[in-house]
Amino acid sequence: MTSFLQRLKYRTILAAAFIFFAAAHLSAQEVAHSGTVAENLLKVKVVFLPENVAAANTSSSTMDRVGVQAAQPLALSLNEAVQRALKNNNDIEMSRSDVRIAETTVRSRLGIYDPTFSFSPTLSHSQTTGGAGTNDLRTSAGLNQFIRPGGGSFNTFFNNNRTENAFAQAQASSGGLSGGSGAIYTSSLGVSYTQPLARNFNIDSKRYAIKIAKKQLAQSDSDFRSKAINTIATTQRAYWNLVFALRDQQNQSDNLELSRENLRQIEARIAAGAAAPLDKAEVDTELATREGNLLLATQQVTVAENALKQLIFGDPISPDWERSIVPTDKPAFSTDTVSLDAAMKDAMDNRFELRRLKLAREINAIDIKYLRNQTLPQIDLNTQFSLNGLSQSGSSSAFTTNLFTSTGDLFLLNGINTTRSFVGLPVLANPSFVVPASPAYLYGGFGRSLSNIFRSDAPNYSIGVTISFPFRNRTAKADLEAAKITSERLAAQTRSQEQAIIVDVRNAVQAVETGRKRVLTARRARQSAEVQLDGERKLYEAGRSTTFLLFQRENALANARTAEIRAETDYISAIEALQQVTATTFRENNITLDSPVEIK
Repeated sequence: MTSFLQRLKYRTILAAAFIFFAAAHLSAQEVAHSGTVAENLLKVKVVFLPENVAAANTSSSTMDRVGVQAAQPLALSLNEAVQRALKNNNDIEMSRSDVRIAETTVRSRLGIYDPTFSFSPTLSHSQTTGGAGTNDLRTSAGLNQFIRPGGGSFNTFFNNNRTENAFAQAQASSGGLSGGSGAIYTSSLGVSYTQPLARNFNIDSKRYAIKIAKKQLAQSDSDFRSKAINTIATTQRAYWNLVFALRDQQNQSDNLELSRENLRQIEARIAAGAAAPLDKAEVDTELATREGNLLLATQQVTVAENALKQLIFGDPISPDWERSIVPTDKPAFSTDTVSLDAAMKDAMDNRFELRRLKLAREINAIDIKYLRNQTLPQIDLNTQFSLNGLSQSGSSSAFTTNLFTSTGDLFLLNGINTTRSFVGLPVLANPSFVVPASPAYLYGGFGRSLSNIFRSDAPNYSIGVTISFPFRNRTAKADLEAAKITSERLAAQTRSQEQAIIVDVRNAVQAVETGRKRVLTARRARQSAEVQLDGERKLYEAGRSTTFLLFQRENALANARTAEIRAETDYISAIEALQQVTATTFRENNITLDSPVEIK
């Protein structure tokens, strides 16, 4: 160490002696023509050594980024970034899908009121041991539907039967007809209607589900818009973070160029013998430090750019990931102050969290209405009207027959007459008589039974009431009480949310005001740092300052510029954060966001 210091001292003395003799031998004419000794020394041509050439080539490599090609930059404005995010962002797409799913739920609930048609043909064959088989054909068609107003329901029916079974024939004709070996045809056309009179009259489970689904659809749409505002705010922050990172990178690059200029000057001094070689080590150290700062700034550019790309590129394998983004907008600044009262009113009117809670209270009101209705007794009015037709196969004509025709009757009659003859009484006659033909409308097939339903003697109707109620009805009463408790909880939740919004707005307004003052303060600090550096450089050039002090002033200016850039970025971010907490992002940025579905 001692020998090193001695050699350094010796070289310094030689350099000073060289400068002294060089100044002593300059003629007055040469001095007048060339200027001061220091100026002449600065004009010495610098010969770059191999390590200096490598340092110069570091300028471009320091700002290179992995996986990013600077040949085809993507110029992007803030509005374009927001539009891309709203169109391509995957979180927005998922929220948009939630709205569409909620809309399909509403349509699904409404489908309960679609009319339902049914048709059921049945062919059957019946036979008992030792008996003849019978064939029956039955067709049943119907249309039923729930009625939304009043909660009633109706069912229309059209039934046609052909039966050869004697028991079924007796049932169909109420014992009035028997086809024997023939068939009987019946047709029935009618409608039945059931109307609740107490429970399920004003609201039932079907209308309740529809009302809830519509409110949940509105909630999903509110969540979608809230997600859109959050995505816009996140995109804006990411955009301005990239702007800050790029500006800070340029600031660090400019500071690095100052260090390289200092290196060129100190090498010129060393070549002229006006500085010791040791002075170059101080400049090299500062140069390496600033190169490290530039590398960190370049890393922050990559991080900020990737955060923005994640928001605006929906495809993870898009070729745009390899392009560098060049923001075209600069942070705006205004000295105008923000009204706290106006911001508070906007927040209370527009915040989607409050809208969602309002919808939740409306859902709770529907719950209470439905559950209160379920505490009523079940009283249903049941009505039915039908037209019935009947016919049998074959034909009818008048015929003559005796009073006694069966074998038993004839055997009894003959026995009586034999006895009467034996005792001398006249025999009893077996008189004959004419049986008239049955009405023609009772004979025929399905066509006849169908035409008979429109006869004046065909209508049938019934009316009745069904009453049912559970004793105590504890289930419905407990559910109603739970809904009322939920109402109280929602009221407390709304007050809590309003308090949180008040805090958000007050903090956001204060952040805007603080950001505005920070920008003004940072600009003054940067201007002062520029003046200080200019003065320090003049002192350095005059030999009245040191490299250490010059570096301090340069770093102070770089830090002041970074602080100014940070303040401007924070100010514009605070403005957009205020728009977010007041839910005025769409209005302030002239954005129209259409709902994925039509909200009725």
